[in-house]
Amino acid sequence: MHIPDGFLDLKTWVTLGAVSAGLVGYALKRSSRKLGEKHIPLLGVMAAFIFAAQMLNFPVAGGTSGHFMGGVLAAVLLGPSAGLLVMATVLIVQCLVFQDGGLTALGANVFNMGVIGAMLGYYIYVALNRVMRGNPRVLFICSFVAGWLSIVLAASACAVELAISGTVPLGVALPAMAGVHSLIGIGEGLITALVLGFVFKLRPDLLDIEKI
Repeated sequence: MHIPDGFLDLKTWVTLGAVSAGLVGYALKRSSRKLGEKHIPLLGVMAAFIFAAQMLNFPVAGGTSGHFMGGVLAAVLLGPSAGLLVMATVLIVQCLVFQDGGLTALGANVFNMGVIGAMLGYYIYVALNRVMRGNPRVLFICSFVAGWLSIVLAASACAVELAISGTVPLGVALPAMAGVHSLIGIGEGLITALVLGFVFKLRPDLLDIEKI
C-alpha cells in the first residue's frame, strides 16, 4: 500500500501532504495534553512493534503478499492522535531509511495508513464498542471488524488517489486494491483482535476509551 514516487500527480501529493502535515501537527499538540504517564512508554514500544511487524509479509493470492498495518491497534491502545503519530513515525523511517514509499508520496501514505488506518479505524472501533463494553467476545468482534475495515478503506483511498492522478483508471484500481486488501484485512483484524484481547486480560485500563 506504500505509494512510491511518480505515481501521484502534483496536485494530489501536495494536497495530501498539506492535509497530513496539519493533522500530524494537531495530533502532536493534542497528544501532549491527553496522554498520561502510563501511555508514554507505549509510544516507542508500539512504533517499534509496528515497524517490525510490517517487515513480515504473508502470502495472499495470485502471488501477492500483504503485511500488518497496525493503525487500529496503536490508536486503541494510545488514542487516535497518538496512533496517528506512531504511524507517521513508522512511515517516515520507512521512507527515508528503507525507501519504502516515495518522499513526494509520504503525505498520501500518512493520510491513508495514519489518518484513515489509525484515526478512522479507531472511531469505527469506538462506534462498535458502544454496543456492549467490557465483554471480551464483543471486544474481539469490534477490533477485528475495525482492523479489517481500516485496511480496506486505506487501500480504497489509495486507489482513488491513483485514479485522480491519472495513473490507473478507478474501475481497475479500486476492485484490485479493495479485493486484495479485503483478504489482507483478515490477517490485520485477527492480529489486532488477539493483541487487544491479550491486553484486555492483563491491563484492561489501557482500553478505557473514555480516558484516551
